[in-house]
Amino acid sequence: MLRYLPFLLVLALWIYAFIDCLNTPEEEVRGLPKVVWVIIILLFGEVLVGPIAWLVAGRHRHAPANGSTPSEWHRSHRTTFVAPDDNPEFLHSLREEAASSEEVKDESLLKNWEADLRRREEELRKREGEQGGEPA
Repeated sequence: MLRYLPFLLVLALWIYAFIDCLNTPEEEVRGLPKVVWVIIILLFGEVLVGPIAWLVAGRHRHAPANGSTPSEWHRSHRTTFVAPDDNPEFLHSLREEAASSEEVKDESLLKNWEADLRRREEELRKREGEQGGEPA
């Protein structure tokens, strides 16, 4: 398996250089016309001369915008993680959720108490009616 690794690496570099050459705009190609670079990459790809020549001399590489690479940009614009118990927005949303759930819980508890009170009052009226209707 390991004996195929060099062949696979050469093939990967060959394919990368070929696709990179095809996707490069004509204005960014240096030295030779784009068609000639494609032919060089295809003819001399097995010995790595064509792909390496393309990567070194064929394409005009320009510096990144504002002088920073993507990794530098990500390092300077890194967001810091805030634990939920330190996040004021999260704590506020918890308070709102707790308040709204307490209101619903309180309303259902109040309805249950009122229903229980009505049931007990009815039972008392029935008892009083039964006791009041009988002669003493």
